[in-house]
Amino acid sequence: MKRFLHRKKIFNMLLLATFVITILLSGCSVQTSPDTEKTSQTDISPSASPLLKVTFLDVGQADSIFIKLPEGKTMLIDAGNNDDGKTIINYIKKQGAKKLDAVVETHPHEDHIGAMDDIINTFEIGKIYMPNVTTTTRTFKDVLTSAAAKGLKITSAKGGMSIPLEGDVKIEILAPNSKKYEDLNNYSVVLKMTYKKTSFLFTGDAEKLSEDEMIKHNYDLKADVLKVGHHGSNSATSEEFLSAVSPKYAIISVGKNNEYGHPHKETLERLVAHGVKVYTTADNGNILVTSDGENIKISRAP
Repeated sequence: MKRFLHRKKIFNMLLLATFVITILLSGCSVQTSPDTEKTSQTDISPSASPLLKVTFLDVGQADSIFIKLPEGKTMLIDAGNNDDGKTIINYIKKQGAKKLDAVVETHPHEDHIGAMDDIINTFEIGKIYMPNVTTTTRTFKDVLTSAAAKGLKITSAKGGMSIPLEGDVKIEILAPNSKKYEDLNNYSVVLKMTYKKTSFLFTGDAEKLSEDEMIKHNYDLKADVLKVGHHGSNSATSEEFLSAVSPKYAIISVGKNNEYGHPHKETLERLVAHGVKVYTTADNGNILVTSDGENIKISRAP
């Protein structure tokens, strides 16, 4: 009887040890859903190869993306609202950058170019890219004034162009593709960035009309990471476009409890139906996506 109890005790201890090991191992992978986006770890860990670092900054109901290329070149896509200058500038400085080799203003809405004048005034700027459209807003005029004060010329961006920065990173402009739109959102500069075997698609506020044009132009839209258009509005990320992009991950730049109800339920449902993992700045703050050219890692940025 004693021998039986001893064996039973050993069996229970082995069972407990197996359970503990299983729990510890399961903690190495974090599965996420649109309702509970918390990015502490990811399923793929990059190697020691030079990293492409893309930070989707938490600027509330606005857009701003800071990119540091593997060899050190830098790029900024959009600059949030007018009062986001300090947030964006401090983050860029923390990354050790004194120059922005390329600045892209996707379209002249205040939630995308609001603090761009502060950015231009603070950093050395290489080239500025904007769509060929103007507005009469004070915000837009401030950007032009800052650029002129530094003697910077603005390059009109349109589909079919490219932005040369580093040899291993290909940056293509896929939109806009028409000369005139009724909605400013459709003037949005859409960029595809490819680093070896990984790719990103940055869509600004481009809506279904622009998405359809990109599909008709037979652009290669496939990308691992999609910056969801127009803060997750149901006016963007159509079924056809999402099928063409076929992303693994989607980032939505959006303000918590915003008045527009972004991201819209329909958009989230489409993303989930396609098996896409969704991350929002409202839930996660600054989101850092890194690539070594083979693998992608997503985490919270400080």
